[in-house]
Amino acid sequence: MRDEVDDLVPGWQAGGLSAALIANLELSKRISRLNALLEQAVRAEIAHFGLTYAEFDVLAALLRAGEPYRLKPSELSRSLFLTSGGTSNVLQRLTAAGRIERVDNPGDGRSRWVQLTPDGLTVARAAMAGSGRVHEQLMAGVPEDAIRRGADALRDINAIIGRRPR
Repeated sequence: MRDEVDDLVPGWQAGGLSAALIANLELSKRISRLNALLEQAVRAEIAHFGLTYAEFDVLAALLRAGEPYRLKPSELSRSLFLTSGGTSNVLQRLTAAGRIERVDNPGDGRSRWVQLTPDGLTVARAAMAGSGRVHEQLMAGVPEDAIRRGADALRDINAIIGRRPR
């Protein structure tokens, strides 16, 4: 099978790029393309709930945390790969919308938990279900073993690249 990235390869070859560099470029272009397609579809789905992609990420992270669906702001930032400032802006919007609340941390008077409200839990579950449907629809026709191999290969790559200092 061919995709639109294959059309870029002759130009890279004509530019004298090495086969190894071309393979790297193909990988990064395909990752970007796949991410764009998935993110675009998920954005359309979660818009029904009045959510931005960043807000959905926060609700999904709190949902993943399990009952009582709460995390420290620093834990959220780490799990979402956001800066503390970026996380703070999203948390302010979700608080104003009544989807999360900040609750005191009895174990540490200096920190507070970020926790889903009952409405936030309902929205998080519905948005996650919608995101799941979107992923299934987009991946329909892709063999399950191809998805598994791709996920495993990307894990291997991410594990190496993710450990490098920036």
